[in-house]
Order: sequence, then structure tokens, then C-alpha cells
Amino acid sequence: MDISGRSGEMEVFAKVAQEGSLSAAARALGLTPSAVSRVIARTEQRLGTRLLLRTTRAITLTAEGEAYLRAARRILADMAEVEEAITDQGVPRGRLRVSAALGHGRLTIVPLVAAFSARYPEVLVDLTLGDEVVDILGGEADVALRFGHLPDSPLSARCIGGTGQVIVASPAYLERHGTPREPEDLVRHNCLRFNFVRTAPDWPFSRDGQGFSLKVAGTIECSSGEALAQLARLGAGIARIGVFSVAEDLKSGRLVPLLEAYNPGDKEPIHAVFVGGPAMPARVRVFIDFLREHHRL
Repeated sequence: MDISGRSGEMEVFAKVAQEGSLSAAARALGLTPSAVSRVIARTEQRLGTRLLLRTTRAITLTAEGEAYLRAARRILADMAEVEEAITDQGVPRGRLRVSAALGHGRLTIVPLVAAFSARYPEVLVDLTLGDEVVDILGGEADVALRFGHLPDSPLSARCIGGTGQVIVASPAYLERHGTPREPEDLVRHNCLRFNFVRTAPDWPFSRDGQGFSLKVAGTIECSSGEALAQLARLGAGIARIGVFSVAEDLKSGRLVPLLEAYNPGDKEPIHAVFVGGPAMPARVRVFIDFLREHHRL
């Protein structure tokens, strides 16, 4: 590979950060460790700052190194996308990195990925399931599936659907603590909630056509809807989560819907978030179109 230019330096640095050692990065890039070391030293000298801290056991990034890595990944991803958009002539191919929440991914996105892969066999789908928010601009994913209303950002987004919400508890919990008949009864119950900063401690309701909300509290907060469903099944408390997370539990009776007469019928939107623009690779475009066509919640 050509390591004489800045893009080559960025690629070497990103590989060192990924592999955690100069020798491993050298093997991955087909270079010698001394060549990799010279590139890092040249980059640090040009920038006038230390990017890596090297010991006999490990390599760690400085704060400046972390910032440089984020920028390098973004620039390299942009360069790759431009080249692919020019050379692939609209044919979907290459690696497609997709990020989805654990529960939504397992229950909904995985089956869609299987169908998508059968239709587009030249696209390698790299699927990551987790509830952390990935840095798309930093090159950590091509497409991320996100719930709720999105903050302003330079990213593009397309709504692929939405999910209704339901309040649930296990029969065992209700036997021990009683069944709430009115929303106000929830103040006497252990309510399991999401711990997202954007999530208010209030649950919305509707009575006689008028919407209102009540503040609820409990002993457990969690980032995963699937985990909240499991906690509810274990009798830990009452949860308000997406219908898709508990559809099978409701059918089997492992969980019981509560206060349905007061359900406001709100839906949480689900968006595909990505870097848009004329250089968007064909694989990203067709995947988003596929989600919009086949995603059902």
C-alpha cells in the first residue's frame, strides 16, 4: 500500500489503533513493523503532538490520538464511499455495517438481514447488536436503527416504521402486589423504566379523549427493552415497552397487558440513520429502501 500520503498515514494509524500493536498492524497491512513505526512517528512530528503511548505490553491513544482516529475513520470512509459510488456503477456490493438495538435487532432486523442478503449476495452485511449509540460520522457504522425523535445532526434519516407501547407485568407480580385499575394506582407499584437521558420519568395516558402523564418510579432502570421485558417476566415490576418486545409473552400469557383503556396509542418512530449525499454507496441506498418496504412493527 502507498503510505507516502496523508490518507496512507491515516490508514496505518487507524489499523494500529484497531489491532492494538505495531506488529499486528504491520501484518494486516503487509508492511514491516519498522515501516509502521516510521509512519506513526512522521504523523506525530507533522502534527506536533503525541498520538500513541507505547509500553512493552500495550498501545493506548492519547486524547489527541482519539480525536485524530475519529477524524481519520470518517475521512477514510468518505474516500471509500466516493470511490465505490464512482466505480460500482450502482451495483450493490461491499461491506455494509449495520447497528441495531439488541431486542429490535434480534426480533426484527435479523430476519430482514437474512432476506436482504439473499437478494443482494454481493453485499457483506456486518451487523452489530447493542444498545450503545454508535458514531456514524466517525465511521463506526453505515446505517444505524434508532428509536424515538432524533436530535438535529448532519446525518440523514428515513423513518422505517414505528412501534406502539404497552404496560405489562407478570401474573406472579400482580398476584403479589395487585392489579392497577387506574393510572394513578401506579404510584404504589414498582415501575421499571428506561435509563436514557432523553426518556422522561412520566408515562403518558389518555382518559375521556384527554391526554395526560404521570410520574412513575421504581428500583430498576435499564437501557434495553429486551432486558426490561425479562425483568417484567421475572416479576420485578411493571414495564412500559414496545409491543414488539413482548408480543410473544402476551400471546403465551407470561406477561399481562395493563391499563389498556388508558393507552394513548402513541407510537415511537424508528429511523434508519446514515450519511446521505450523492456519494452514498448503492449498498446503503438499497438496504434503506429494503427496510422501508419490509419493516413491519
